[in-house]
Amino acid sequence: MKILFLCTHNACRSILSEVITRNLAGDQIEVSSAGSHPAGEVHPQTLLHLKRRGYPTAHLTSKGLDAVADFAPDAVITVCDQAAQESCPVWLGSAVKAHWGLADPTRVASSATAMDSVFDIVMATIEARTQRLLAEMDQGMSRTQFTGLLQRIGEENHGSI
Repeated sequence: MKILFLCTHNACRSILSEVITRNLAGDQIEVSSAGSHPAGEVHPQTLLHLKRRGYPTAHLTSKGLDAVADFAPDAVITVCDQAAQESCPVWLGSAVKAHWGLADPTRVASSATAMDSVFDIVMATIEARTQRLLAEMDQGMSRTQFTGLLQRIGEENHGSI
């Protein structure tokens, strides 16, 4: 199983999703991330918060769609925040598509304390969604069942902003 997480800048939410899912899923899921307009670097606060929670950060890069052209994902999950009027990147391949909207902690918070709080909520949301996916995913699922599972997981509010 291969999952690609997409957002606009590939500097925070899609990177968090990639790292958390890779670490929780082990060899069950191959994971990557990309952005439609990559920032060119992972946001420093993203790296800090991953390290604080014990996630590895070596070799993380902000990359565009061209960098994952050969990845051939089974599922593409957008993580942009449509509630904040962000436009989500479009994936034109044949992969199952779902949306797991997340607030951008680097843009929502008005202070360092508030930013830390938003990072905690977003990371806990990604962890909960990934754990649910791992618990309910079945290799024998049809494409329709898998799409439905991804959509249900994305619609649940796990404390995200």
